[in-house]
Amino acid sequence: MNRPPVPVLMYHSVSARPARATRRLSVDPGAFAEQMALLVERGFVAVPVSALTGDPARLPAKAVAITFDDGYADFHEQALPVLQRLGLTATVFVTTGWLADAGAEAAGRPLDRTLSWSQVREAAECGIEIGGHSHSHPQLDQLPDAALAHELTCSKALLEDRLGRPVTTMAYPYGYSSARVRRAVARAGYASACAVANRLPRREDVFATPRLTVSRGMGIDAFAKVVEGGALLRTYAFDRMLTKGYAVVRRLRYAARQVGAARA
Repeated sequence: MNRPPVPVLMYHSVSARPARATRRLSVDPGAFAEQMALLVERGFVAVPVSALTGDPARLPAKAVAITFDDGYADFHEQALPVLQRLGLTATVFVTTGWLADAGAEAAGRPLDRTLSWSQVREAAECGIEIGGHSHSHPQLDQLPDAALAHELTCSKALLEDRLGRPVTTMAYPYGYSSARVRRAVARAGYASACAVANRLPRREDVFATPRLTVSRGMGIDAFAKVVEGGALLRTYAFDRMLTKGYAVVRRLRYAARQVGAARA
């Protein structure tokens, strides 16, 4: 039996008063609760991202994957209670160097308040899948090979050590990747990875699983259409245009750095 593609939703912050830097990609708590209730009402069954790499026949007839990037504190405060109440699971991609109590391992600059290690463990104990999101949240496709490998392996090792369980999936910071980055992700031991792309996934997307952005300006009617696979071109037309344009810019930047390094 052919099953429809599984929509993979991408959230960041769930907050009534998000930081300015995260506002566009934040969702009001009331809107989030309404969106999750709609999924349940329409018969969706939430699955972790790692389940998407298995036999599709083992997935629920109407599956959905709910993901959160960065590891903001409001996931624990706002999103987790709603998910538990409705019996939904999710995948949280954690930037390990951003965690509130990262201590000597702190790296990068969080855009808002972030989870603590104890909250990450609590989420995992509640059935939430924890994935990697690099260690310091750089643009991975701009890093030289050694730094890229460190970002991937450091994050994975920290999560597995603190949680006591395998971490098999990750998401690219900013959604940026390249063939080189995807090969490095596979070498680091991940079985899958998420991008953005704002379309439904295909089976060949295991290391670039596309997700559907849920942003602050998305009303419930638009959300309903998106999760059912409708109006994607119209909803995300502007985002796709920006993504394609910036992909060219990033490739040129990386090539320029390579030339500069060769001349040094």
